[in-house]
Amino acid sequence: MAGLSGTRPRVLLLVTGGIAAYKSCYLARLLVQAGFSVRCAMTEAGARFVSPMTFEVLTGAPVATDLWGEGATEALDHIQYARWADIAVVAPATANTMAKAAAGLADNMVSTLLLAFPGPVVMAPAMNDNMWRHPATRAAQRVLSERGVEFVGPGEGFLACGTTDEGRMAEPEQILAAVRHLAGSLPPRPADAEELPERAAITGATSWAGCRVVVTAGPTCEPIDPVRFVANRSTGAMGYALAAAAAHAGASVTLITGPVALPPPRGLERLVSVETGRQMADAVEAALSGGADWLIMCAAVADFTPAEFAPGKLKKDVLGDTWMLRMVRNPDILGEVVPAHRASGVKVVGFALETEDVVARAMGKLRAKGLDFIVANNPAASGSGFGNVAHELILLGPGGELWRSGSRAKEALAPLLLQRLAQAAAGVGP
Repeated sequence: MAGLSGTRPRVLLLVTGGIAAYKSCYLARLLVQAGFSVRCAMTEAGARFVSPMTFEVLTGAPVATDLWGEGATEALDHIQYARWADIAVVAPATANTMAKAAAGLADNMVSTLLLAFPGPVVMAPAMNDNMWRHPATRAAQRVLSERGVEFVGPGEGFLACGTTDEGRMAEPEQILAAVRHLAGSLPPRPADAEELPERAAITGATSWAGCRVVVTAGPTCEPIDPVRFVANRSTGAMGYALAAAAAHAGASVTLITGPVALPPPRGLERLVSVETGRQMADAVEAALSGGADWLIMCAAVADFTPAEFAPGKLKKDVLGDTWMLRMVRNPDILGEVVPAHRASGVKVVGFALETEDVVARAMGKLRAKGLDFIVANNPAASGSGFGNVAHELILLGPGGELWRSGSRAKEALAPLLLQRLAQAAAGVGP
């Protein structure tokens, strides 16, 4: 989540002594931009390639480099950073570091942190091709893989030694994808309730504990050709906040998400990534077929998709001065997919994004789709907007308006909305 730092998955980036350390600077930036909270630790050799100050500026946190507490490093950073982190990423992972980790050695900051860290580890090997193929390195890889370490790469390409072969560190985008995948399986952090006091409101009599909740989030991208698509401005921030709040409250949460630049919330039961409206519809159908108590349709699913997909990039000199793109309707998930599952008792919450006559149009959608509740919102209104900004929601039921949130951060809105939904479903007043 890109809002309060306490709710973000925590990544410990471990940089060792390889020329590929320069790529780790970009990885640090990508992780921060994706919403992760990032700290860095380096070996002395790693600091010879890239200054610790570079990573301090990129992450906004001190960089641990020395086991003896000299310089900016505290004496117990090798323990404190290990306790702080959710995921450790070794990039680049040199042959030396892999061998030390496999043997359980702890003679520098990175190897000591790896021994003290009990969570998931991602390694991105980077070394000369012969070093990578050496039996000792492959043996270390096997040992680490058996212990649960996830390897990304190495790739094939131009190496610092002048050859073109296997041994090149995976691209930062590939490593980010592996970290995002791991983040979706992280358990809720107990301290989250203290870091976001509003979440305490969804415990007690209106607890979501044990509920099976399906949340959709983000936009869909409808392909025109291999490089172009039709999409919308949804960032997924509200849907991700709702999934995080429900998981924190003890629900079993399936998050179905379109393409977004957010780390998966902690504590999910399942994360399903889709791109198109058709894929979103199929994923919702599968999730409801598996059993659900609540469906919260927060995603901004495109109403239309291009009628035909061009297998090659469309050229403007062929299209001419004007371009008429023929579109056809996407599946209506609330109107076509959900009704078949209403007999199971699933409660359905829709979202209505409107820029005028907000309440009236949302009520019309609630009645037309037979929804239990609908959440109306106007991103163009004062105090609201797309992305990581304050927003205002209006919760409506069949009888009309139930609650107005006022303008709040989306991480704060999510638990309050869940509280109101649970109360309304139970027939309990606010």
